[in-house]
Amino acid sequence: RAPGQGRSAVVDGPRLEEALGRIRAELELPDAFPPDVLAAAERAAADPDLPATDWTDLPFLTIDPPGSTDLDQALHLARHDGGFRVHYAIADVPAFVPPGSPVDAEARRRGQTLYSPDGRVPLHPPVISEGAASLLPGNTAPAFVWVLDLDAEGRTTTAQVVRALVRSRTRYDYEQVQREVDAGTAPEMLRLLREVGELRAALERERGGATLPLPDQEVVEHPDGYVLRLRPPVASEDWNAQISLMTGMAAAAMMLEGGVGILRTMPAPDDRTVARFRRQALALGVPWPEGLAHGEVLRALDPTDPRQLALLHESTVLFRGAAYTPFDEGVLPEVREQAAVGAPYAHVTAPLRRLVDRFGLVTCEALCRGVPVPEWVRAALPTLPALMAGSDRLAGTLERAAVDAAEAFLLAGRVGEELDAVVVDVDDDGAGALLQVLDPPVLARATGTGLESGATVRARLVEADPVERVVRFEVVR
Repeated sequence: RAPGQGRSAVVDGPRLEEALGRIRAELELPDAFPPDVLAAAERAAADPDLPATDWTDLPFLTIDPPGSTDLDQALHLARHDGGFRVHYAIADVPAFVPPGSPVDAEARRRGQTLYSPDGRVPLHPPVISEGAASLLPGNTAPAFVWVLDLDAEGRTTTAQVVRALVRSRTRYDYEQVQREVDAGTAPEMLRLLREVGELRAALERERGGATLPLPDQEVVEHPDGYVLRLRPPVASEDWNAQISLMTGMAAAAMMLEGGVGILRTMPAPDDRTVARFRRQALALGVPWPEGLAHGEVLRALDPTDPRQLALLHESTVLFRGAAYTPFDEGVLPEVREQAAVGAPYAHVTAPLRRLVDRFGLVTCEALCRGVPVPEWVRAALPTLPALMAGSDRLAGTLERAAVDAAEAFLLAGRVGEELDAVVVDVDDDGAGALLQVLDPPVLARATGTGLESGATVRARLVEADPVERVVRFEVVR
């Protein structure tokens, strides 16, 4: 297993919750929706703009983390015409959020749902996001249903999106899907998910897309408080992600053909950056044959190997410049591709939790029907990049601050101890580094000279300040 992977450590609940409260105050996160927004949400939930099409006979299923209630997506797969047909239902947020309404205005202020170990700050009031609009099992709800036909190799042959009523039947989490597939007890639809997901992953490799197999550092609730852990991804997460990526690619193709929309773009790394990264890989003993794309190298990395884990951390230099890129009136943007996907791509699969998706869905549905994209969507497109960039920064700051606080509380009584760690990044001046401590699973700064990425070291804890959320080590050997 990866250094620290699969390990966890318990943090005292009340003390961490106090720190999380301070973080919320520092970041000025809203603690409630204004009364007019709640009232408008209640009215909308009771009287949504429902579609005429009824597809509640399709037995959709959902796959989400345990305990999630704001379910954006539901899935149905079947064999079709020598290939596959995927119905991918996405929560119809516009049915509950009229343009210009108090709920719409508040969502534009928030940008996205923010996640903290002690709860979330939702994009929409729960009566919508966790109730009427959520694709919870048994809940009849409106959705934008993507109908994607694939050939035997998993390539999209046709794509359309239709507003329809749907009803999910069964709910899974990722670990459950993985267990059932591995045990051979999974129903046909989950077996098809694996088949389609693996075909799409092969196409991603063919396109030059890149996937990073880094374990997620998380702070999650536990009966004794909170647990800080590194959670390795499971294959079922990638199968499910491939369906979302496929849908985003179909949406981007529709928008580009229609001459209006908003893409999620990221330029490919320049030759100099790739060449520098290749030198780092070779220095760490990672084979990189001449002519092999960096995405293939990344996909093959093993995070259980300290040197390859270090290279995964270094690889972030290849994924810079992500942006939302709006366009209209047939004037297509210069940068159209999302380099990590290896194709043009748009965010359209998480409208309960991310503002921009609502506008992308309405755009695609209008284009499919051959009617003009609503003016309220077109007027909003130029404003969305700044709104999303601001909320992305806030989400990143909140996530890092929460983990920093948990790490500091976890180590506060251990100053002076020496712990095993892996050097995952070395400062340019050679005077410090970023360490992945093995147990507990902490990512922290350290001082030291002569350090090499991928090296296993002993590090002495010299500071762990829960108030300032600072953890610092000194490499001793």
